[in-house]
Amino acid sequence: MEREEVLREFRDAGALLEGHFILSSGRHSPKYLQCARVMMDARRGARLCSALAEKIRAAGLGPFDLVVSPAMGGVVVGYEMGRQLGVPAVFMERVEGRFTLRRGFAIEPGARCLMMEDIVTTGLSSRETIEAIEAAGGRTTAAACLIDRSGGKADLGVPLVPLAALEIPTYAPDEVPQDLAATEAVKPGSRFLKA
Repeated sequence: MEREEVLREFRDAGALLEGHFILSSGRHSPKYLQCARVMMDARRGARLCSALAEKIRAAGLGPFDLVVSPAMGGVVVGYEMGRQLGVPAVFMERVEGRFTLRRGFAIEPGARCLMMEDIVTTGLSSRETIEAIEAAGGRTTAAACLIDRSGGKADLGVPLVPLAALEIPTYAPDEVPQDLAATEAVKPGSRFLKA
């Protein structure tokens, strides 16, 4: 699947948003990719993850014993990637600010894990998930995501296979351009949500 086909799937799902967004990293951006809207259509999610699974295989990565994703954004895409690769999928949750396994999930010692994320921007959640996989006894042999917003700049310490790579600008809170700062900021992600 070519980059423009991937972006068409996001546009068709109403998931490529423009405005002023505060990302889970705390950085600001004029564009936001809402993977939850893409993955709410199971057929669309299957098409995207099938294409990504083929790209992972073509890169010579795998086999994998387990797919591990960070909650919240990686849960559905991780499940679908596990289905495409024919392996179980689990997810990490934040407990007191750190990713950990809950719900009876476990990683067998030495298990070869694919860390699956929906969107990679700075790579922080991905690196935290990889650290948690290692702490639980697994080995992260590769990572994958639907969209790499960093345009290949995010370093996860393992090979990262994106279905599509984009360079969407992000800004530290004190570097937001004046035209963007003049618009209301929205925080659509799940990190640090309050009831």
